Amino acid sequence: MAQIETVIEGIVLDEAVTVSLTELTQLCGANGRVIELMVVEGMLRPQGGQPEDWRFSGEEVRRARRAVRLQRDLDLNLAGAALALDLLDELDRLRERLHALERQLGETRAPR
Repeated sequence: MAQIETVIEGIVLDEAVTVSLTELTQLCGANGRVIELMVVEGMLRPQGGQPEDWRFSGEEVRRARRAVRLQRDLDLNLAGAALALDLLDELDRLRERLHALERQLGETRAPR
């Protein structure tokens, strides 16, 4: 009987850690030009003025990896990936707000 093996890949980054453009390209599997276009498009907001000085936070790494995945898996162009990222961010914000409201509602309905 054949055994099925599942491989799960992930990256754990400390929130305080930042990575360079070169490191980000390695983490995302994208080339530097793609990352530069993401910055121009406003999808990523690195610290630093020039590409050789850019530093990307853990959140920016997450966004870049997500954008590359969207482009690859859904065959989206850069503008489509940017729109999808914005919509996913809005969905995350709405979920957080919903959970906060549910907690608040739960506190007001607690038995006395």
